[in-house]
Amino acid sequence: MSQNIVIIGATSAIAQATLKMYAEQNNNLFLVARNSEQLNVIAEDAKIRGANQVETYALDLTQLDQHVSLIENIYQVYPQVDIVLIAHGTLPNQPACEKDLELTLHEIQINGLSTISLLTLLANRFESQKSGSIAVITSVAGDRGRQSNYVYGAAKSLVSTFLQGLRNRLNDSNVQVLDIKPGFVDTPMTAEFKKGALWAKPEQIAASIIKAIISNKNTLYTPWFWWGIMFIIRSIPEFIFKKLKL
Repeated sequence: MSQNIVIIGATSAIAQATLKMYAEQNNNLFLVARNSEQLNVIAEDAKIRGANQVETYALDLTQLDQHVSLIENIYQVYPQVDIVLIAHGTLPNQPACEKDLELTLHEIQINGLSTISLLTLLANRFESQKSGSIAVITSVAGDRGRQSNYVYGAAKSLVSTFLQGLRNRLNDSNVQVLDIKPGFVDTPMTAEFKKGALWAKPEQIAASIIKAIISNKNTLYTPWFWWGIMFIIRSIPEFIFKKLKL
């Protein structure tokens, strides 16, 4: 049976890999992203892959005042949404953020506040329909602040804490709230980074996301070994951790 699936940030590498898999399962898709041309190309590809219906909506998600219209448009097309995946974001330049307050606040708005805005609106809809899955891509970076990326980590930690409370609130409404915490992923956003054994492909992450939604998981570290890595990092005493160059 086809599901109605909303993917916000549909042009990101992980989102594209995920929506391709959902398209091949003949689902109905509603795709949201900033770049309308790229969005249209992705939508056409999804139709070719087997999606029953594909709708698109172009929006810069930092325009928080437009979020209400976005959610209303989604529910006009699909009165019931089975799955929403929030996958938009950027990878800030930490040294640049340290020198520029406006840039820091802008990155926190993209990676934190815009997601919280969407979640606040979506939660009310899901609570009313008493079913469905809300899945959000955060990051292992949100588990502990590190000097190399604490602006990004702080925004993702904000979202993860929000998701914890939302999960608690929506539990009685039979709504899954999934926090997706990828480690290093080989995407255009990380093109400048040297790759190694800990890096994963978007397709690996996408497959694990779909499996986690089916399994009704609360939190997904992906690939799986990041759970152990982050457990160790979280366990390091602060008096030692603050001296490390991570």
